[in-house]
Amino acid sequence: MNNRKLRMAMIGGGREAFIGAVHRIALQMDGQVEMVAGALSSRPENALQSGRDLFLPDDRIYTSFNDMLEKEATMPPEKRIDFVSIVTPNHLHFEPAMLALGKGFHVVLEKPATFTLEQAIRLQEKAAAENKYVLLCHTYTGYPMVKQAKQLVQSGIFGRIRKVYVEYPQGWLSTFLESTGQIQASWRTDPQRSGKAGAMGDIGTHAFNLAEYVSGLQVTHLSAHINTVVEGRLLDDDGAAFLRFDNGATGVLMATQIAAGEENNIKIRVYGEKGGLEWKQEDANSLLVKWADKPTEIYRTGAGYTGSFATHNTRTPAGHPEGYLEAFANLYRNFVQAIRARESGDEPSPESLDFPGTTEAVRGMAFIEHMIRSGQSEQKWTTFTI
Repeated sequence: MNNRKLRMAMIGGGREAFIGAVHRIALQMDGQVEMVAGALSSRPENALQSGRDLFLPDDRIYTSFNDMLEKEATMPPEKRIDFVSIVTPNHLHFEPAMLALGKGFHVVLEKPATFTLEQAIRLQEKAAAENKYVLLCHTYTGYPMVKQAKQLVQSGIFGRIRKVYVEYPQGWLSTFLESTGQIQASWRTDPQRSGKAGAMGDIGTHAFNLAEYVSGLQVTHLSAHINTVVEGRLLDDDGAAFLRFDNGATGVLMATQIAAGEENNIKIRVYGEKGGLEWKQEDANSLLVKWADKPTEIYRTGAGYTGSFATHNTRTPAGHPEGYLEAFANLYRNFVQAIRARESGDEPSPESLDFPGTTEAVRGMAFIEHMIRSGQSEQKWTTFTI
């Protein structure tokens, strides 16, 4: 395996899809992976045309993920795929992921991982039983300055963490866009395909994951307000929550898709006894480090003073912006390095293992469950249990 590219198949991500193309760019950035097969659409003609668009061999373009996984599992070692990337709407994550793991393939999953918490728990158990990796694509954890933020917090220089603020404002669903037939809006606001949450599942999970990742803490309780602002919409498009963490810290989470004029400016602030930090995607190469008794410092991607995790995930010299695609590629690169190490009998490095997996999958689905439960209840504080 160490003398060849890893072979990958994709489920979903055909013509008119958004995130599949992002995955394909990211996985090719380091030259470590080749896409050799795909079941790119549930519509047969679209699946065939999408596969031909990507110059896949005709005999490895499938119109059913079941057929693909069955056939690929019987391929000789020199042709057999190593992992599957699943980039379908939420309701089509669990079945192909479980089947892929059962066939001996590692899995890449879009978030949220599954349709229900119970499915996420079963997925975690299956991955452990098969000794396979699952990469859950919480892209924002792939940014070098997010890695730096986490490592600074872990070092203890801020003292005990006291406060966490995380927000993810979007504006693209400020109108009843799903009524126009726009594909991305249509499935993300449909309970049958998205699940019980809209904004909280789509971007609230990103904010939640970022808060736990950077702070190194876990949410133990939350109190949520969930809102559907646009008339006629079937799922939440706005919401917020107070958070309590396992060290006694408190926090605030906000996620909305009706903040007209906003794009994707996810932002986090973490404060300890001695200082704190601030990062936002709109200035992703910068990390502000704030102190109670001295001037604010600005850490920059690519500088020689960053820690091992930021350095491992930095691709260009200082001053060259690294963005969403590079962060996405970092997830794939770490995932691939971990697979190579495991298959060779070696121990993956801590930097290689630094990608979201089944633990984050389960906690993300639990977040959705508790946010909706708290938002719909008069008893606001909800214990975060799994």
